Parts: sequence; C-alpha cells; structure tokens
Amino acid sequence: MLAELSIRNFAIIEAITVSFERGLTVLTGETGAGKSIIIDAIGLLVGGRGSAEFVRYGTKKAEIEGLFHIDPAHPTVQKLEDIGIEFTDDMVVLRRDISSSGKSICRVNGKLVTLGILREIGQTLIDIHGQHEHQDLMQSDKHLSLLDQFGDGSIGPALIEYREIYSRFKKIQLQMRNLTENEQQMAHRLDLIQYQLEEITKAELSPNEDEELMEEKMRLGNFEKLFSALQDVYHSLHGDNKGLDWVGLAMSQLESVSDLDEELKSYHEEVANQYYLLEETVGKLNTYRDQLEFDPARLDFVEERLNEIQVLKRKYGESVEEILEYAASIEDEVDELVNREDRVEELESDLKSIKADLSVEADNLTGLRKTVARVLVDAIHHELRDLYMEKTKFAIHFNEIDNKNEPFHKSGKDDIDFMISTNPGEPLKQLSKTASGGELSRIMLALKSIFSRHQGITSIIFDEVDTGVSGRVAQAMAEKIQRLSSGSQVLVITHLPQVAAMADHHLYISKEETGEGRTKTSVGNLSNEEQIEELGRMISGAEMTELTKKHARELLLQANQIKS
Repeated sequence: MLAELSIRNFAIIEAITVSFERGLTVLTGETGAGKSIIIDAIGLLVGGRGSAEFVRYGTKKAEIEGLFHIDPAHPTVQKLEDIGIEFTDDMVVLRRDISSSGKSICRVNGKLVTLGILREIGQTLIDIHGQHEHQDLMQSDKHLSLLDQFGDGSIGPALIEYREIYSRFKKIQLQMRNLTENEQQMAHRLDLIQYQLEEITKAELSPNEDEELMEEKMRLGNFEKLFSALQDVYHSLHGDNKGLDWVGLAMSQLESVSDLDEELKSYHEEVANQYYLLEETVGKLNTYRDQLEFDPARLDFVEERLNEIQVLKRKYGESVEEILEYAASIEDEVDELVNREDRVEELESDLKSIKADLSVEADNLTGLRKTVARVLVDAIHHELRDLYMEKTKFAIHFNEIDNKNEPFHKSGKDDIDFMISTNPGEPLKQLSKTASGGELSRIMLALKSIFSRHQGITSIIFDEVDTGVSGRVAQAMAEKIQRLSSGSQVLVITHLPQVAAMADHHLYISKEETGEGRTKTSVGNLSNEEQIEELGRMISGAEMTELTKKHARELLLQANQIKS
C-alpha cells in the first residue's frame, strides 16, 4: 500500500506530507483546492507524463516521493530483482523530480532509473482511475488480457504452452521470409559470406592462438634479459659456497642436534623440505635456460602471424574465439543459402506441422476462454445488480479474425469485445458506445470490482468516478467502493456525501493565500465532529443548519452500520 506521500513545489502545492492507511481513504474539499492535483502528483510518481508546467511558479523543481509497503511475494519484488534494485524491509520508495526546464529524474529505492522502468514498477503498485480513466477498460485490445487475468488458473498454463509453440512458429516464418524474399540480395549475401568463410578458414586459426603467440613474442623479444637473469639466479644458488650449499649446511646442523630437542626435529623437517624444493627448482631453471635460443626468423614469423590475426579481429571479432564462432555461424548460413530450395521445403514442412499444433492449442485456449467468459458475465451481472443496473445486459463477443492467412497472434486466435445494453430492447453495443457518464461510472466500478481481485495492484485510486450519479445509486456505489477497500487500500476523491461517509480515513484538502500573495494547498485529517461538518457541507452546500448536521450524523451512523 501507499504509506506516505511527500510533494514539494508542485502546481499550487508548496509542501505537504500525507500518511495513508489501509482501507478506504476519502479526500474532499472545495473545487479547485487541489484534490486532483494530489492524484496528478501520484500519477507522475508512478511514471505518468510530466512537463515543466507542473513546477510551482518561481521554483526550480517539483519533488514527489512515495513510500510503499509491499509483501515479499508481490510482483514488484521480481521486477526490482530483474533490474538490480535492492529490496529491504518490505519497502519501496519511488521519487521523481521535474525541473523548471522540463527535465525529469526518476529513482527507485535511491537508484536512478529511466521513466519507462519507473512506469513499469509503478503500474504494479497503483491503479489510478479518473473521470475519463475508465476508457482503458473500454478499449477492445485490453479486453482479452482482462479475461485471461480473470481466468488465470485455467487459462494461464494453456497460454504459456501456446506461446512457446507460437514463438517457434514465428521463428520459422522469419527464416522462410529471409530465404524467399529477395534472390538478388541473397546472392550478394552468399558471395560475401563465402569470401569471409574462405578467408577465416585459410588462416587456420586455433583457440587461444593469439595469447600463446603474444607470450612467445615476449620471450623471443627479451631473450638476452631472460638468459642473463636466469644465469645469475642459477649461479647464485648452485655451486661451491652458493645458496644451496648454505641451506644444506643449515639442514645438516639442525639434523645433528634434533635428537636433543623434539621442537628442533620439526624445524629440521621444514628446512629439509625447503632444501629439496629449492634444489628441484634450480634444476628446472637450468633446463629452461638451456632451452632458450635466439631465433630471429621465428620472431619474424610470430609477428607476421599476430598481424594476420589482428586484421581478422578488425573484421570478425575481438578474439580468436569470436572469429571462430562467427565462422561457424556463417558456415551454417552458407549451407542454408546454397541448399536454399531444399531448406525452404524443409521449413514449409516444419511450418505446416507446427501450425497444426498451434491450431490445436489456440482452439483449446478459445474453449477455456469461452468457459471463463460465462463465469465472468455472471459475476459482472451480479455487480451491476448491486448498482441498480439489473436490466443491463453484459456479454463477451468472440470475433472472427479477418486475416485468414495469419489467424494467430501471440495470445491465440481470439479477438473479443465487451458488449453491453443498458436498456431493455436495445441491442448489445461495445462499451465505448455506451451512453451516459453515470452509467459509465457504474459499469467501470462493476468491472473494477471484478478485475482488481486478479491484478495484484497494491492501491486503487478513484478520482471523481462517481460523477453523474445520485440518490440510491450513489449509496450503492459508496457501498461497492467500501467493499472494494476491504483488506486493501482505496483512495477516493468524491463530491458525494454517501461515499465520504464510508471513509475509514477522511482527509480534507484546502487552499489559502499566503502573506506573499501566493496560493498553497494543505491536507488535514478530520476528526469525527469535523467529518460531520464536512458531510453537512457536501449535503447542503454553503449553508449549514441543525437539520443538515442531523442528516450528516445519520448518514455517518448508517455507513458505520453497513461497514460493521
């Protein structure tokens, strides 16, 4: 859930910090006080489009920061791990700064991220619905994914299996397209890669050859220095009165007294071990020195070979291994292009086979979706009845895909529309063609009541989605929003007293003029008595009477009885 929100120099907001709780939080206040501005700030915090116009006049930048508490199993945690952001104490902190020049800086848990990553993470934390945001639910291209989310238990595994086959299907299609689209281009490509393959093959490279040649070049180029140093080492250790003699003498002396003290035996053993190791090393160094020889012809060959390899590196890879890998890849391509006709026939056969498998999996998905669709339709009808839309008919229409040559897409072969008829006798129409704003608000709330359970969103925000409703419908919407907040977090901006009365937490947004002639917004928690005053204002407008207060108390009492 969203636990705390801090906003500085944003529009008419100078500086506010608001703490939020679970359950239903209602934000009310006079028109223009800044209620929607707070929601705009949250929208920017989770990746919305920003501009310099949001920065408070006369300041350098707007700052928005939000603290979220989430469960370790929440989808956000996996996204954080994928991009290397640390997650500790079950907290996520989002921050966004917008400068007066319009530049935006985004951070997640203190780490700089792109706006795209901020949006990707933000979408898993908050779902914002404004007066027109419900248009998202009415876009046909979103309906299939919503149906799949609702029926994830049965549709999910089948969709994963389908997509694995679809991925292979698209890969074969691409290979066929590359082999059949442009013969002249393929002929040029074949000439090029045959020349490249011949050049690499002719070089007869071996793995790590460049590294071995560099080592040999170092030895050959520094022959005199190597020989002189090894000569000095050998003569320092081997010979009369040299290093080994003195170590041998020390070993003999320790041996002669080791019977006198147990501790000296261990010292004798250590010195003896070192003597024999040093003696062995001297022998190896002597052999290495004797094998050294200065060979100018070999040095020339090594340098020429390294130059040859360097030319190939500039063309085909940064190392010999990369060059050989490239050669292997173009060898396969040469074979494919030379035997193009046979390869096309083979791919056509593969495509026919995989297309048959794809069709079976797509049909299975369609069957599962139609079963889930019937359950979803019943669930939405139930939600609509609660909102006094019992005569409204909702349906899910499965459309035929027009393209017969390519009937499949990444989610199957289905194309669906959510259809609705709000009045008896009227035909079913697409949601986008449904009539009044009040009807749209109720339909949207009914859909959200269903889909929010399956989307894993931490917090849901409604910005005046109750516009255009009143009376018993307003009461029904209030109860629906309250139930939606049970066990989660819902934030609502409302002008309806019925919704405000359902609040578990009531915040009042106000604005005032400062001594400098500027306007600033402030947020305060309402006490029980202050909440009654605010409900009375929402019921009657400017004039407050005892009757209005009585009505407000009754409304609050009724709301508490419904909640309990």
